Amino acid sequence: MSVPPPLQPPPASSATPLLYRPVKIGALELGGNLFLAPVADYFDRCFRSICVEEGADFTFTELVSAESVIRSRPDLKPEADPHPVNALLRRADNEEPYAVQLFGADSARIEAAAALLGSWRPAILDINAGCPVPKVVKTGAGSALMRNPANLGRVVEAAVRASRRSLGGIPVTIKIRSGWDSDSLNYRECARAATEAGAAMVSLHPRTRTQNYGGRGDWTQIADLVSRLPVPVTGSGDLFVPEDAERMLRETDCAAVMFARGAMGNPFIFRETRALLLTGSYTPVPAEERIGAGFRHLERLVRDLGEQKACREMRKHFCAYTKGGAGCPALPGSAALRNKLVQAGTVEDYRRVLGEFLPGFSPDCSSPDRFPKPEPSVRDHLTRPGF
Repeated sequence: MSVPPPLQPPPASSATPLLYRPVKIGALELGGNLFLAPVADYFDRCFRSICVEEGADFTFTELVSAESVIRSRPDLKPEADPHPVNALLRRADNEEPYAVQLFGADSARIEAAAALLGSWRPAILDINAGCPVPKVVKTGAGSALMRNPANLGRVVEAAVRASRRSLGGIPVTIKIRSGWDSDSLNYRECARAATEAGAAMVSLHPRTRTQNYGGRGDWTQIADLVSRLPVPVTGSGDLFVPEDAERMLRETDCAAVMFARGAMGNPFIFRETRALLLTGSYTPVPAEERIGAGFRHLERLVRDLGEQKACREMRKHFCAYTKGGAGCPALPGSAALRNKLVQAGTVEDYRRVLGEFLPGFSPDCSSPDRFPKPEPSVRDHLTRPGF
């Protein structure tokens, strides 16, 4: 599928500021403000590459443990390599620039890990202070960092030192939540600690850790941070259709929006949102094109993981691709389709199952023989790492 040419923004008037606009983060200048969030076990480099093709202006790796980076020091290299930390850190071929996101609770370990990332040439070093997952939180990292704003500030300060010493002074950013629970809404204090320590951007998911992903995020908190901070604020949470992004930008005046769950199986949300912001409308992506993107995703995963592991990994992704998107319903019989997809074990299985539900559909990558196979060491050892 050919990627459509980029839409050009119309001239902005003083009365109506552009919603789709460039973003400056420290010394880094980005052409647009539609970001892909870091989501563990979903947004690997293969999916991120699809999102870049579909218009994502900036992307983040899955969150990477600072401890894992330090322990893996002898094996760290940006080339294709079976080590799982390398797999998390590798950028996609079209992913320029990108951010590496680290998590950890010890400032010295964050500094040591960040200093090892020079070979990957990230444009941004991001600190995760928002992940609610228990195995991250129990280490004092992720959203648990917000329980101690002073330590959060020390972590950011350490990352800034490492950036200046080893990464060419790239911007350090941070992603936070509203607070730990409804009795400790300390996003203002944490954002202030981060920026005073040198953070060049703050991303806010306006839910508490105890909310996890339930209920609705309070976007007024994003607007509140925008009014208080001297650095760009990125908004996240409840962005499932282009209209959500438009409303967040308009209501909060945030510098950028960051898609997470709304991009699962729907990398087209970037293309659609950009069209909406620039022209006032967009064309929903038809089912055939959604599934075609899924096969592009599968092809790239096979190159990285080998057919067997790639096909297991794609079960959840193909289930998401078939659920539909903005203005485009799910595939007919999608519940039965997903029951078959979660049993697929080969590229031919996916071709056959999806062909049953989309008669006449023929993906470009219809044969596993098209896929270059990785070396046996990669296929045998490259597994989806935990946190």
